[in-house]
Amino acid sequence: MPEESGTSRNRNVDRRPEEELIEGRGPGRAQASDLLARLRRPAAPAPGGAPAAPRGVDEAAAAIAARASRFLAGDAPGVETDLFDAGMSSVNAVELVAVLARELDVTVSLDDVFADARPRRLAQRWAKAAGLPVQQAAPESPPAAQVSTGAADEDLDLILADLAQADRLPWSSRPEPVPPRRILLTGATGFLGSHLLLDLLRQGDAHVVCLVRAEDDRAAERRLGEALVSFGQSWSSEVRRRVTVLAADLRQPRLGLPEERWEGLTREVDAIVNVAAAVDFLRGYPSLRQTNVRGPLLLAELAMTGRPKPLHHVSSVAVFNEIGIARMGEDDPVAHIDRLVAGYDKSKWAAEAALRRAREHGLTATFLRPGAIGGHTRTGVYNPGDLSTGLIGAISRYRTVPAFKYMNLAPVDWVSRTAAAIVFDPQAWGHNYNLTGRAETLPELVKDMKLAGMNVRVAGWRDWKDDLLERHEADPVPALDSIVRIMRSPTALKLFEALMFGPAAAADRTEAFLARHGLPAPERYDAKAQLKTFERMAEDGVTRLPSREDPPYLEFDERMRGLVGPVGQEPDTRCRTAFTLSIASMYQVAQHRRIDVRGQVTCERLHPEPLTVTAGEIWVRPDEGIPRSHGNDHPLLRYRLVLEDRDGGRWWLEGWKTARARRDLFKQTRTLEITIGREGEPACHAGVIQVPGKSWLPDQVDGIRVDPRLSSQEQRLAKLSWLSWFFMQIGMGLAEPSLRAGAELLDLRRDAIDRDKDKMQRKFRKLIRQREQIR
Repeated sequence: MPEESGTSRNRNVDRRPEEELIEGRGPGRAQASDLLARLRRPAAPAPGGAPAAPRGVDEAAAAIAARASRFLAGDAPGVETDLFDAGMSSVNAVELVAVLARELDVTVSLDDVFADARPRRLAQRWAKAAGLPVQQAAPESPPAAQVSTGAADEDLDLILADLAQADRLPWSSRPEPVPPRRILLTGATGFLGSHLLLDLLRQGDAHVVCLVRAEDDRAAERRLGEALVSFGQSWSSEVRRRVTVLAADLRQPRLGLPEERWEGLTREVDAIVNVAAAVDFLRGYPSLRQTNVRGPLLLAELAMTGRPKPLHHVSSVAVFNEIGIARMGEDDPVAHIDRLVAGYDKSKWAAEAALRRAREHGLTATFLRPGAIGGHTRTGVYNPGDLSTGLIGAISRYRTVPAFKYMNLAPVDWVSRTAAAIVFDPQAWGHNYNLTGRAETLPELVKDMKLAGMNVRVAGWRDWKDDLLERHEADPVPALDSIVRIMRSPTALKLFEALMFGPAAAADRTEAFLARHGLPAPERYDAKAQLKTFERMAEDGVTRLPSREDPPYLEFDERMRGLVGPVGQEPDTRCRTAFTLSIASMYQVAQHRRIDVRGQVTCERLHPEPLTVTAGEIWVRPDEGIPRSHGNDHPLLRYRLVLEDRDGGRWWLEGWKTARARRDLFKQTRTLEITIGREGEPACHAGVIQVPGKSWLPDQVDGIRVDPRLSSQEQRLAKLSWLSWFFMQIGMGLAEPSLRAGAELLDLRRDAIDRDKDKMQRKFRKLIRQREQIR
């Protein structure tokens, strides 16, 4: 077909909106053909065959609202309704842009939708670009002397109007300094809020009232229960007994509650904890202000009405996201508002500014400022929408890391537990706390990734971004759509740059508080802390763990020889093996205790030519070294190999290295009892093969080969880590038979064997260190 016909092969035609729409669909949703049909459904043609463009702003706004209703539940939105607040998703925004262009000939950019998703504002932006008369929005504007001119100052005008609302709050006295017994919590259906709810219940005996957006209280309770379960939290009868769920909406006057219920909260609640927020790095300030700024002001009014109550507001270190800012201390000045570019940053800044004004009216307001929030260190549950999730996923998949300065990242369980403790300590109220843990640095992250078997390349920030977009374009990964969308937005990209190149957040007050209460001090969210999260993210397709297809992280040779024969008969045929044992990462052995095997088995009784290992694993101390069939042989290593001969025949080989009390320990570690059979058949041959004593040390200790891409220091550390772990496991296995017998005879305490194992582990660590120092 001719190029100008606009086919999918025409590179001059931008098909990205349709492509993103198709890629963004999850399992169980519409198929690609359905979506394409939906996108290409023709509108009623105007005279001449072209879509009829609206004749003015009012007509365009009404038409945009009507088209947007396709992606929303319930009635059609009003022209002043924020479409995201009404339930539109980022994927829906892509669809809407395509629909408006196709059916109305109204061209707006995706950034226009994210900046302000009210139909009237979209219509005004379209009209201005088309050279049509533009009607200015009448509602909220600041005092005339402060009104700015120019589109760049629209956000500042709205922020000034929102800050003025704080001056209308009532005056209040300080709350009674006692731990709360009845707490009002918002945002309990979110990632941090769900964890904080359970930590508030664990911290004391308070009752928690949760405000949840829903049609009625029953639907709100059902939504809360589903959210808690999805984040790995308990929704037991005991939790339900101590939680009251109310259907409410932060965006509505008086939370959308009946007058008597509002009045009841002003009298009954002892403290307010606000976690609710619209977290979207693509949306503009006008689209976020209702939830992120007006909501906290409404809660401040509740806190200052009736009996005084403290307000604990979960803010963000995003209030410091000014590029070039020198410090991020808890009491340091926040960024200049005119130097913040992302709507999310501005909304968090404005909320704090409004609540600081409310402090002048007597409000006791506590600011809790997390940075990026990582997954739970024990359950591994994580927030798919957090920037750190997309960043870790991209690094693990593409093995490149941007040259950042600091990453203020802490696990959700530490953030939640610390915040809950602050809520229950009256002496801590009214201050600012940076709940950011200890900042991650680039060298530390690279070291963690390398020790995990994922050798990463450090790239400049712009190069890393371009590489990510190119790779995703060539081979889309749905789990990375969120971070890719951010990288394509100039505004959100600046937010990301501020996060990557800002200073480490200082948390002196938080550290002092934790020390005073005996709580865990801030620590780096390192590879060990995020191990469970990384595994869970790998299951969901976000990250990619090291595999056998990757270059070996560490490998060495193992050669054995001995005799085999038919099962039940004396071995009479020579058998030799030449294996290469390797691991893709220390994660592989530490978590699964598996070693990969490749190589050959030579035995003329099986085949004149060597058999090749097509798949093979060694399990280190299988079943924790528990004896097989209640016998006295404690398994050290179990070999499971799949072999193939030159004629295409398939074989299997199983071997065991075992430990028994009062036997030659060195010989036991070198001796392998094997059985061999054809695929799908029982064993036909058996025997014993052994590593020659002279080759064991040169091959398996001195002959260890480490990934050459690592530095010499990193190679030495990798080798030491492997030897420490392996000899510790073998040492424990060799000691278990004697320890078990000794414990049964001399010591009947339950932890006798474990205590003896600990002694043995310490001895092996000492021997390894001494050997490395000698070398």
